[in-house]
Amino acid sequence: MVLESRANDRAKVNGDIVPFSVVIGRIINLDLEEKPTVLDTCAVYWLCIQYTSEDDEMADRSTIEWTDATWNPATGCTKISAGCDHCYAERFSERFRGVKNHPFEFGFDLKLKPARLGQPLKWKKSRMIFVNSMSDLFHKNIPDSYIDEVFDTMEEADHHVYQILTKRSSLMRNYMKKRYASKRPPTHIWVGVSIETNKELVRLRHLQQTLAAVRFISYEPLLASVGPVNMDGIDWAIVGGESGPGSRAIDPEWVRELRDQCLEQNVAFFFKQWGGKTPKARGNKIDGRQWLQFPSNVQPLGAVA
Repeated sequence: MVLESRANDRAKVNGDIVPFSVVIGRIINLDLEEKPTVLDTCAVYWLCIQYTSEDDEMADRSTIEWTDATWNPATGCTKISAGCDHCYAERFSERFRGVKNHPFEFGFDLKLKPARLGQPLKWKKSRMIFVNSMSDLFHKNIPDSYIDEVFDTMEEADHHVYQILTKRSSLMRNYMKKRYASKRPPTHIWVGVSIETNKELVRLRHLQQTLAAVRFISYEPLLASVGPVNMDGIDWAIVGGESGPGSRAIDPEWVRELRDQCLEQNVAFFFKQWGGKTPKARGNKIDGRQWLQFPSNVQPLGAVA
């Protein structure tokens, strides 16, 4: 994910030393009409330099709490439900539309990135990798032949754990059924769906029908109560509120409702954030406690290059 900088990167702006992670975090949460500051401009320039090579764009220290790294063999997407309205990936990538030779020169238009297909093979230490954090691997315009290549890499580089998250749940179900018709799905490839309200619960049913060793749900951004949910066959649930410009508030009762159902149904529960202007604006504690569970006691591997 381009927006994630390494911990030691700093900028000197007007005599002040500023972490780029702070600057880039500000960029992603700006309104598109808001005038960038000197810091914003500096960060954009830094990103253009850092990521002019397609082969190098893989974030080895993700700021996403439930993963270690991100890998984007495709970028860009289209909106299909309410959770897409304030998409952080779109907001970020559109800032670079028209910047020549930048990975997001074409903004959030869907683009395949075949030069990145072999990136996980280059990482020798194990990582938990969020696949296509800037897109949806099962977008209808990504051909199965290309998805095959992504899965070929994941199966070969099996020292990593891969987390695939989609809103195109029926397409994922159908693909996995075909690919693993005569063999067991790998335990290091996890698949999940996004659910924002009870209107998207059909995605849960599709996930339950998907051949996979680990299945998870991302209730992000949670926009309403989902009510009673049968999470049979689900290993993990991630819950979080929306952040950024125009973020919609999350009700604590919606979160407690899901937490309690996860506890009752033995589903690992991870509460990422309350959300707000920034992801960290309101923290991630429920009634004074953090919930950072992973399936089968698996934790982010925290590997370094």
